[in-house]
Amino acid sequence: MTDALYGADLFSDFDRLQRQMTSLFGGFPSSIRAGRAGAFPAINIGTTDDSIEIVAFAPGLKQEDIEVTIDRGLLTISGERRPLWQDSMPEFRHYAQERFVGGFRRVVELPDSADPDKVQARYANGCLSVSVGKREASKPRAISVQ
Repeated sequence: MTDALYGADLFSDFDRLQRQMTSLFGGFPSSIRAGRAGAFPAINIGTTDDSIEIVAFAPGLKQEDIEVTIDRGLLTISGERRPLWQDSMPEFRHYAQERFVGGFRRVVELPDSADPDKVQARYANGCLSVSVGKREASKPRAISVQ
């Protein structure tokens, strides 16, 4: 009875659905995965012929509060967001706090074309820009027809 309701291969149905959604919305290649929405810092991922570009929106941090690592095809952005005020400020009365405070970690799964030896990171104006170069073999090239 289960096969009649869901089909013989549920995973193949999910794969088909993912391909349809990707083609419908023009998503990223399935090998670039970022995680859930609403996590801190928010990230955008894009690609060029030469690189994979990741922008993490992390306002209110200092450059030394951010760590970027790459290992086995996983790019990790981690650090700590400190409170704006200190507990040693007795004159300050705390009523509400909507700004996230504490440690954070985001992991981006990179495609096989990513070259871990070609990574650059820059933090300015609350945005962390990470550029991961692509391997030469994965770059598009023209083939002469004879």
